[in-house]
Amino acid sequence: KAIIGRYKLSVQSGSSSPTSLGTFVLLFNPWSSGDDVFMPNKAECEEYVLEEFGIIFAGNKNHISSFGWNFGQFQGDILNICLSMMDRSLYYRQDPITDVSHRHDPKYLGRVLSAMVNANDDQGVVLGNWSGKFEGGKNPSSWTGSGEILQSWKKSGFQPVKYGQCWVFAAVLTTVLRCLGIPTRTITNFSSAHDADGNLRVDEFYDADGNHLERGADSVWNFHVWNESWFTRNDLGPSYSGWQVLDATPQEESGGIYQCGPASRHAIKEGEVDLDYDGPFVFAEVNADCMYWNYDSATGKKTLIFSKSTEIGDSISTKAVGRDARVDVTSDYKYEEGSAKERDIFKKARKKLGLEDKFDPTAPTQEEIEQKPDISGKFKVAGSLEVGKDLSLLLVLENLQSDAKTVNVNMTAWSTLYTRRPINEIWKDSISVTLAPKEEKQFPIKIKYPEYQQQLTTDKTIQVTALCHVVDGIQVLVQRNITLDNPAIDIQLLGEAKVNKEVAVEVVFINPIDTEVTDCVLQVEGCGLLQGILELRIPPLKASEKSSTKFKIIPSEAGPKHLLVNFSCDKFPDIKTFKMVNV
Repeated sequence: KAIIGRYKLSVQSGSSSPTSLGTFVLLFNPWSSGDDVFMPNKAECEEYVLEEFGIIFAGNKNHISSFGWNFGQFQGDILNICLSMMDRSLYYRQDPITDVSHRHDPKYLGRVLSAMVNANDDQGVVLGNWSGKFEGGKNPSSWTGSGEILQSWKKSGFQPVKYGQCWVFAAVLTTVLRCLGIPTRTITNFSSAHDADGNLRVDEFYDADGNHLERGADSVWNFHVWNESWFTRNDLGPSYSGWQVLDATPQEESGGIYQCGPASRHAIKEGEVDLDYDGPFVFAEVNADCMYWNYDSATGKKTLIFSKSTEIGDSISTKAVGRDARVDVTSDYKYEEGSAKERDIFKKARKKLGLEDKFDPTAPTQEEIEQKPDISGKFKVAGSLEVGKDLSLLLVLENLQSDAKTVNVNMTAWSTLYTRRPINEIWKDSISVTLAPKEEKQFPIKIKYPEYQQQLTTDKTIQVTALCHVVDGIQVLVQRNITLDNPAIDIQLLGEAKVNKEVAVEVVFINPIDTEVTDCVLQVEGCGLLQGILELRIPPLKASEKSSTKFKIIPSEAGPKHLLVNFSCDKFPDIKTFKMVNV
């Protein structure tokens, strides 16, 4: 129960004055059964406190990708930086004595540090940026570890580091909490809702041409990354202990500050959204209902296209213990999607928030919700999803009725951020189709690489939409979010890795497109394998040319280590890969 932090240690004998023996740092201890962060499983302690490498999942629910991250919680100056972070929080500045007296409590520190990792309110560590433009800082997708970020923060006199997006905030918070002895991991939620108005519903708006409009504050992100930390909840009771959700990404204020959690994962699953902290927001992230509206800007009229209660919170993912694999933890957040139990919990959450009895003028009518469409549609991928290659899709439309239907289809493709914010229009087209009774038809769509190359964001995401106006029927919205893969990059170890012995590494990249790529840079890092970050400039590569880069590393620790590589050039920013190296 002692507060964590740096202590002075001195010894005194008899009446002589005390002699200083220096200082020591007290941390949380997950191996000790009396500690609030006690984790009985030793393999989990190894992974969630001692492991300096992690895997973060991204992409979208149809196409999950992943990249490595160097948490580096035991490197250089990181512990000192984490301790100074506590002393820079608003809580400490407002009332240092009370703040310090709470530092034995992981739920208090988790909440305080979730605020300190983002720069909002308190000159915290990382400044968020979701504009798609990153002048004056680094593109969030170019970081490969927390060490560089935390050290830059300290070196600049604690000026916020530019720039971060959700996985950066989550990764830095993982580093800080593991460093202090609190078991912590990153969690990725696919089709993650940002419910800004607290009604457990997200509204998306489209115009008649099928363009996704930025209207209203709600949004659905292709993925969102937050944290889970392991500790007891003596404020709530034993059944709410265990994994707790913390989120350092600045999305909504809580108690006047951009902080989120800890929310008990068990409470979220049971719809206990009235329990501390931030239950409604986290519950909505994994469980909100989705409403799709057609909005007419001329008249201001909105019409419900359809609503879906199974869209949000998909394939919730984290790294496996002791191996480089994905584990699905969706069932720890909610009962099976579409089951009666899941709907009951949703109703219970709405009731606790007082939403059941309140008339909501913005909500669709029961009649609107129950209307049945005459046709159904979906986009199918008909080829590889790789940057540099043409994008081939099929729009599949099916007539569900026993009489013929005429459909006018407006199609668009936009490049987006991973938050699905539309950035550039890539393509549009419209077709008119007649479907015989019960007939299914396929329409091929091809978007060539030169058409999308200039428009693509570094998230490499495209939203394709078809708004189908059925003559004398209701509209049908077909959409698909596509994440393109980068071309591959390969790492080979040219020899055996031994402690304090030099070993050569080769990184190979083949330019897959028929134009030259320039501004090529290779960044390498890995705890126990090399000090800091190695940056190598590589000459331009002609069409289809192969580049082979060799460099040497000197491992400093034995055991399984991970080498992280990030290759960037003008056409392909941030191609990431990692290799496990047994030293």
